[in-house]
Amino acid sequence: MEFEATFQQKQDQVSIKEFVRKEIIPNADLYDREERTPRELIQKMAQQGFLGAIVPVEWGGSGMDMVSLGSLHEEIGYGCSSVRSLLTVHSMVSYAILKWGSKYHKTRWLPGLASGEAIGAFALSEPVVGSDAKSVETTATLQGNSYVLHGHKKWITYGQIADVFLLFAQLNGKVSAFLVERDTPGLSMIPIAGMLGTRASMLAELHLQDCVIAKENLVGGSGFGLAPIATSALDIGRFSVACGCVGIAQACLDATLAFTSTRKQYGTLLKEHQLIQQMVTDMITNVKAARLLCHHAAYLKDKGDPATLMETFIAKYFASTAAMKAANDAVQIHGALGCSSEYPVQRYLRDAKVMEIIEGSTQIQQITIANCGYQQA
Repeated sequence: MEFEATFQQKQDQVSIKEFVRKEIIPNADLYDREERTPRELIQKMAQQGFLGAIVPVEWGGSGMDMVSLGSLHEEIGYGCSSVRSLLTVHSMVSYAILKWGSKYHKTRWLPGLASGEAIGAFALSEPVVGSDAKSVETTATLQGNSYVLHGHKKWITYGQIADVFLLFAQLNGKVSAFLVERDTPGLSMIPIAGMLGTRASMLAELHLQDCVIAKENLVGGSGFGLAPIATSALDIGRFSVACGCVGIAQACLDATLAFTSTRKQYGTLLKEHQLIQQMVTDMITNVKAARLLCHHAAYLKDKGDPATLMETFIAKYFASTAAMKAANDAVQIHGALGCSSEYPVQRYLRDAKVMEIIEGSTQIQQITIANCGYQQA
């Protein structure tokens, strides 16, 4: 199947590339060292319509199609995986409210999320609960016209600055979804630092102790949180990560092409060595294949085809492993320089490792894809 971009999609990609090369790439290593994303950059992204990309125009968003959304996340991922992670979780919250929220939820949150006045974060993981989402231990109890939350969330991307959390808790023994505002009494946040990769994604722990929220902050009804809400939001997150991995792999390829075209060993440019050519060939092939898988998943999303769920699993699995291989080879080719802060390939490698874990680890993807294959056999 041919994936020919429309004129608008091509225009979107050009403008996004220009933004990334001007506003993100020159400072990406600084963000990594300082372990933060500046508010000024977030505001600039909001002004470009990036934070509202998944939100329809009628709610103040850009209303991008999924192919353009994929290009956005690829290009931002090319520049900085941490910044792309902001788009990931913010889009997940926006999408969940758009698809499953009440009229009140949409009116209350979508315009602000689209404009960047509010930042959204996805609060599912806990200290002892990751892939097994149905086992979350945070609880919600109905008391009058309020829910009282107790629990502990961890690894919450941009939890340090988020204004609203899509948070999952057990309600009457079933996982349910709630919108919890940052300034809610009983909610406290502890920054997480020193991570291997995506260091600028401003992770946090959330502690909920007698945290009281309004009854209408329940999203989609009691027990509705896991299969419909979390699954659909995670599909958007998985798609974002897959496209971001294409960006990482492309960045590794570009860095390798530039380095091997100027660096000599034994009097010969590295690009003339056959073993280097083999590595470059793998990078080129895997980048193209990963991008096509992401485009296919996006195409199915735009069509409303349910097959997009499995195609997104496949795209995320392939793209994340391809990014890891490309980053590992890029560092190897750069030698000692690749292990230093002089070149960004060391950041690509650290970020790529994280991509094999988040939004479903490589092993979870393998189990899911294989089980689907057996069911279809």
